[in-house]
Order: sequence, then C-alpha cells, then structure tokens
Amino acid sequence: MVTSVTSFGKNGVSDWLIQRVTAVIIGVYFVGLMGWLMANSGFDYATWKGFMGSLPMQIANTLMMFSVAAHTWIGLWGVTTDYLTSLQLGGSATGIRLLVQAVIILLTLVYLLWGLVMIWGGA
Repeated sequence: MVTSVTSFGKNGVSDWLIQRVTAVIIGVYFVGLMGWLMANSGFDYATWKGFMGSLPMQIANTLMMFSVAAHTWIGLWGVTTDYLTSLQLGGSATGIRLLVQAVIILLTLVYLLWGLVMIWGGA
C-alpha cells in the first residue's frame, strides 16, 4: 500500500469520513443561515453586524471556515491525484501534481487566515 504525504487523513476511509462530516457542517450552516435570513427579511447593516458579531456566530463561522478548507483540500487532492498522473502528463506528472497541490494549499491557507481575521476582527 502506498501512503501519500499530501493526503489529509491517514487513509482513504478517514478522508471519506472527514469529507462527509464537513459536508454536513456546511449544510447545517447554510440551512441555519437561510432560516435566519427568512425570519429577518427586513434587517439592516446594524442587525447583520450584530448577528455575525455574536459569539455563537463567530464560532459557527470559524467552524464553517475550517470545514470548507478541509472539504476543499480533500476534494481537490482527490482530483489532482486522479487526473494529474503519468498517463496524462508523462514523467513530469509527480512534479506538476505537487506544484498544483502546493498552490491549492497556499490558496486554502490564505482563504482560511483571511476569513479568521474577518470573523474575529483582527483587521
């Protein structure tokens, strides 16, 4: 069995489980947010800022950010390992795949850190 260094979990089963758990978290967040928006249809900026600035929403938004980052990485790792292979790219496939994965990791970390700064008011 070959273990990939760039995989998120220890094996395919843990990656699959993380992908499903993060999908549920993203779905619950979306449904909850849509419920709040439908219940508060005539809100203004101050109401929105108060809602998003509350501690429960900051925690929910943080959980959402980490869930999106993990979900994205596992999904794109699967795509890159399935489609950026030596069959399609020849001998340079491993280097190209690692470069693409490094760019994905960098962009995901920027997204995550930028989101955390916005959520917790660091800027």
